[in-house]
Amino acid sequence: MRDRRLVMSAAAIVAASIGFIPGTAQAADPVKPAAQAAGAPAVDPAKGAAAGFGTFTSAATGSAQLNLFLSARASSAHGFELTTSLNRAAPPLDTTIDWGDGTTETVTSSGAWETRTKHTYKQLGGYTIKATVVDPALGTQDTKEVRVETAGSEFTPYGPTRLLDTRSGTGAVKGKVNGYSSTRLKVAGNGGIPTGVTAVALNVTVTNTTSGGHVSVFASGTTRPTASNINFEAGQTVPNLVIAQVGADGYVELYNGGWEPVDLIADVTGHFGRQEAGGYAPQAPARVVDTRNGTGTQRGPVAGQGSFTVKVAPPGATAVALNVTVTNPQEAGHLTVHPAGEAAPTTSNVNFSAGQTVANSVIVPVGKDGEITVRNGAWAPSDVIVELVGTYSTASAGAYVPMAPVRQIDTRESWSKGPWPTRGYLWQAFSVEQEAWVLNTTVTNTRGAGFLSVAPDPNSPGDYADKTARTPERPVSSALNWTAGKTVANLVQASAGVNSNVDFWNQGWDRADLVVDVFGYYDNE
Repeated sequence: MRDRRLVMSAAAIVAASIGFIPGTAQAADPVKPAAQAAGAPAVDPAKGAAAGFGTFTSAATGSAQLNLFLSARASSAHGFELTTSLNRAAPPLDTTIDWGDGTTETVTSSGAWETRTKHTYKQLGGYTIKATVVDPALGTQDTKEVRVETAGSEFTPYGPTRLLDTRSGTGAVKGKVNGYSSTRLKVAGNGGIPTGVTAVALNVTVTNTTSGGHVSVFASGTTRPTASNINFEAGQTVPNLVIAQVGADGYVELYNGGWEPVDLIADVTGHFGRQEAGGYAPQAPARVVDTRNGTGTQRGPVAGQGSFTVKVAPPGATAVALNVTVTNPQEAGHLTVHPAGEAAPTTSNVNFSAGQTVANSVIVPVGKDGEITVRNGAWAPSDVIVELVGTYSTASAGAYVPMAPVRQIDTRESWSKGPWPTRGYLWQAFSVEQEAWVLNTTVTNTRGAGFLSVAPDPNSPGDYADKTARTPERPVSSALNWTAGKTVANLVQASAGVNSNVDFWNQGWDRADLVVDVFGYYDNE
């Protein structure tokens, strides 16, 4: 298995970070953070990995004297567990397995038991596993084949390009999407996007809203999940990054979970497929731009219709995962993030109104020097904060595995974690094999202003169990910001760290509720 990892030096990126709450000054924190014991088991990818973790079987037909049967189940992004079984109990016979990638091995099989063998492919894709068993005493043999597809996918940058705009009829019938209805968007085979893609990175925006509701994005042909991607109120324009599975027919569906019609916009920034492209390397969030103090660019708000360019990735990176925040805007507008050296596209990443602080996750291709450009589409100045959370490159091994969405944390329910402590955190254990997790975080029932921080926990679940856990250092990055009475969602690509534990910090002084839905993960194996 290749060991590919892209690491950016501290000298290459300024990682100074200052958390912020709209309208409040930052002061020393006199309150010791309170740990909240996990109220749910560790996230298990096997419980939600619907499309990727398939089971592939050989034909059941064969000789009455000798019949070999194969069953292969994906066990990781690159790996499978092959079960071989015979219709004869004795004597045990040797079975030669050709894995389809130039490697072979021999196992002993018998009808008295099943033989399980694990194999990891160096390259993603499809393979034909061929197994042959020979009975020298009877002079008979049987050969069976099974075709498998790896569960993992790697990322190819694209665009940014607008695929859907119901206001103009781009990608769908012109007109709003009715309440409790869906619109279908073609992804695979659309423009330069190839057929066979497994997932897509879309910046989805809801606008022209007249009442509250939510939007869910999911693979065509699958059951609509209860998890949501965007929450909105009347009169709001709200974006959120979505990494969505693509249906077998190449479509995704966008569901309007409100009573009244809304307009939907979807901009693609890349797609995932079972071929070698860009693997993902997560990192703890690092602030690379803050125009309020001059981190990474000129100090001071970005002028209306103005832009700045900043290096965010080392050589070899094809795209980056960011959290981009606008604050102190003097009027309504939007931000557009795009590869440096290219003309600004018509797409948008963050939409805002005057005085609003809004964050949104962004996956964007980088220019040839690892640079991006951020453009302020408003006519008046705004401050901008950019945090780097990961990179995509051929040197990185993290392959994406989508899951059927799983609600892991909901502090509104007494059985799931309990209250979210103010100025404290909830910790969540994750499976140890995964490098990073794709989460949709939502904060609701807010009583004041605050912001969410998501960071790896230095403690293990065992440390909490035996009460030896030490209080983590308070993170200063922000994943999303809220004000009183608002429900706010944002996608988070969270690094699991060395202990596979992730903390969710309530960086406000007032109570709020937290909901975390798991949509997939990145796996190196």
